[in-house]
Amino acid sequence: MGVKNKEAKEKPLEKMTAKELREIGKQIPEITGVYGMNKAELISAIKRARGIEEETRTTSDASVREIKKKIKALKADREKALNSNDKKMADIYRRRIAKLKKKTRRAA
Repeated sequence: MGVKNKEAKEKPLEKMTAKELREIGKQIPEITGVYGMNKAELISAIKRARGIEEETRTTSDASVREIKKKIKALKADREKALNSNDKKMADIYRRRIAKLKKKTRRAA
């Protein structure tokens, strides 16, 4: 039987936990304040220190805010539909709200 040579491959930064990222961050001298950073900040700091280009996302916080405004308006419309015993429209609003909530989770 052959002995397999396992290389210590590091899993992608995005898949690591914040605790694992802090351990890596402590080993890099350019990064200070790793315990005060959240996961997203740690990932970007480690990538900057290693010279890895970060891809920019097309969604922004402004779009998330807009989606949340739409959700709030739909919730008000759903409440009106429930008060007027329009179950069909209330269900439609509920589905629209669920779709928009999924969008905000993906954008975050």
